[in-house]
Amino acid sequence: MLKHRIITAAILLPIALIGFFLLEGLAFALFIGVVVVLGGWEWARLAGFEAQSVRVLYAIAVGLLLVGLYLAPALASWLLTLSVIWWLAATALVVSYPRSQRHWGGSVGSLVIGLLILLPAWQGLVLLKQWPQGNWLIVAVMVLVWGADIGAYAAGKTFGRRKLAPQVSPGKSWEGMIGGLVTSLLITLFVGLYQSWSARELALALLGAALVVVISVIGDLTESMFKRSSGIKDSSQLLPGHGGVLDRIDSLTAAVPVFTVLLWLAGWGAW
Repeated sequence: MLKHRIITAAILLPIALIGFFLLEGLAFALFIGVVVVLGGWEWARLAGFEAQSVRVLYAIAVGLLLVGLYLAPALASWLLTLSVIWWLAATALVVSYPRSQRHWGGSVGSLVIGLLILLPAWQGLVLLKQWPQGNWLIVAVMVLVWGADIGAYAAGKTFGRRKLAPQVSPGKSWEGMIGGLVTSLLITLFVGLYQSWSARELALALLGAALVVVISVIGDLTESMFKRSSGIKDSSQLLPGHGGVLDRIDSLTAAVPVFTVLLWLAGWGAW
């Protein structure tokens, strides 16, 4: 398993670096779109559809919707606003699971939820890429999420006692979440001091980082909730040793739209 993880990471890392930092415009949108379409193929299974025909059709539908969003950029603000509302609702669904299952709308409703998860993540990355210092913005949101993951793992292993969401993901603890949050806030603090941000800028950055990290945890738990409901361990086996695409990007699907909206509210970029 470890060997497979290392080989897969060694192959994917240069592809990811090239895609994120060297591609621009349509090429970048297509690169991210491929990842999201694969995520759509996986999500159909989490929604309860095992038949490959249905999963492929759903993936195609996701791809066509991405094309529509690319051709109609004015929809970005509506989509990202809807995404923020969705993640607030997802928080309630995670907290109240398994009772919340009756609010999902069955398999069809779960497919709609998949769109609310996948499409805004693509839209957020496409917007970030277009804004000033776009590459660094993408790095920033990824570092926040990955820093939180590393901090949560270390703190959870060392201090984890109280379960965060035992019905959804028994391995996660409050101590782990706090450790991840502290890690990301320390990273933000270091960057702010290095960049000589004002006290106001630093305070807003720390608040924004905290919101992004908390919502990234909800993104992770949301996928776990659907996997638990479907009796599935991994979203797929597309990435040997790592599970599926959704298993790698679940936190980012929530973090990216919220990060983008917060930057827009701060006046960083336009949509």
